[in-house]
Amino acid sequence: MGTSITNKNIKATREKLIIDWVLIVLGIFSASLGLKGFLLSSHFIDGGVTGISMLLADITHIPIAVLLFVINVPFLILGYRRLGLGFAIKSTTAIAGLSLCLALIHFPDVTSDKLLTAVFGGFFIGVGIGFAIRGGAVLDGTEIAALLLSKKAQILKVSDIVLILNVIIFGAAAFLLGIESALYSILTYVSASKMMDFILNGLDQYIGITVISAKSEVIRKVITMQLGRGVTVYQGKSGYGKDGHINDPRDIIFTVLTRLEVPAIKDKILKLDPAAFIIQQSIDDTTGGLMKRKKEH
Repeated sequence: MGTSITNKNIKATREKLIIDWVLIVLGIFSASLGLKGFLLSSHFIDGGVTGISMLLADITHIPIAVLLFVINVPFLILGYRRLGLGFAIKSTTAIAGLSLCLALIHFPDVTSDKLLTAVFGGFFIGVGIGFAIRGGAVLDGTEIAALLLSKKAQILKVSDIVLILNVIIFGAAAFLLGIESALYSILTYVSASKMMDFILNGLDQYIGITVISAKSEVIRKVITMQLGRGVTVYQGKSGYGKDGHINDPRDIIFTVLTRLEVPAIKDKILKLDPAAFIIQQSIDDTTGGLMKRKKEH
């Protein structure tokens, strides 16, 4: 039995590793297409280290393939120290692969239209970054630096630091490349960010619903039996309510739904208990659990 379980674990690990590397390779080619097939010929840039490399390449005429790898090296070292050897190996290979693709593979200019260039250049870069992250690597070291800075600053979040860095980059682009190129570059960055979010989080946006109600058992049955969703029940106590009762025991129900299912379940809950307290929060991703409806027999 023990040998069988070990073999299954080894097989699962091997399959995951293969999938990770397939995603990283797809990410490299997608990002390369976005850069060479759209952005570089139009002198538009993306955000982060990629944007800095593109900006410097345009000014100094040093090949972007060289700049992209060299500028990312300090971030890869930081990533190794904070996130481990596996992450560092994957990310180094991914960034080196992207640099080699940019240096050796010819991608024809897909379109001369500036709007299409900005939107679809960002589209392919975002897809590439998303695939790489899915595979456990990064194609841009900016987020590594932002993560470390946010832990030191504590006041700023990772997204805040990324935004500040990109404001500086696009400000420099406006000064060096012109306002029009900078504005199209911002559009590229927005397009890339949206596609990266889509690849990482999927079409279904998950919402966590917490329900505090005196009729929690009835609500739990409706969610599990009628809607086919899993729930978690917490044991809680109320504070000082309108009725004056302190520490009145309550079951607190938590469930995760897709965004489209939220209105229907809130309507059912409020029909059962108009006084129910419902808390709604966004969830970036989920793993395991009962996330799909049970099939009705």
